[in-house]
Amino acid sequence: MLIHGERKNDQDMRLEVAKANWALPAAGLVTMHSGNASGFDPDTGLIYIKPSGMDYDVIEPNNLSVVRLEDGQALNPEIRPSVDLPHHLFLYRNIPGIQGVVHTHSNYATAFAAVNRPIPLVLTAIADEFGAEIPCMPYTDNEGDNIGQAILKHKNGSPAILLASHGVFTWGTCPRAAVKAAVMTEDVARTVWLAMQIGEPQVLPSSEVVKWYDRYQNRYGQR
Repeated sequence: MLIHGERKNDQDMRLEVAKANWALPAAGLVTMHSGNASGFDPDTGLIYIKPSGMDYDVIEPNNLSVVRLEDGQALNPEIRPSVDLPHHLFLYRNIPGIQGVVHTHSNYATAFAAVNRPIPLVLTAIADEFGAEIPCMPYTDNEGDNIGQAILKHKNGSPAILLASHGVFTWGTCPRAAVKAAVMTEDVARTVWLAMQIGEPQVLPSSEVVKWYDRYQNRYGQR
């Protein structure tokens, strides 16, 4: 088992990213081969990412695509990386400290994206995990760095963002953290949608958001 702060080797990274990809269909966030997860190793400058169009049930640690962050070149060009690689590259290059990125089309979160609406901060669970509403950036085409630039422009302090008419991107300090953010995004999106069928959910006061976020991020769980 890896000790916190211990340098990972190639097989560690492959297994970690494979597990992140396996977790997406297990959590009901993707179907068939949609979506993807990646991980970045700052010690080697390498990104490990789901291969393009590969069904999740055939993903193995040894058939992931491995790409250099510096120039985006694949070390194993016989395995084509996800078509979303440019967006992953952009995020790793421009959001300090992240080492995991996930993209999904999960149903409830993407329903908010389809109507170009953020997920409002109406639950303590959103305050805990995200510390802010989950924003929705305007529709952006998938050419070059357009999506990455739009994410950077419209993101807030939350490790998640909705892409209008598209889906969800999340990130974190490791692939598992990015998966957790994607799972929680879908979970709160479903609850907020259900609440909207009953009435108008009320946004939490900012002072309460600060208290819940601090407790969850700094005092919750084991250290």
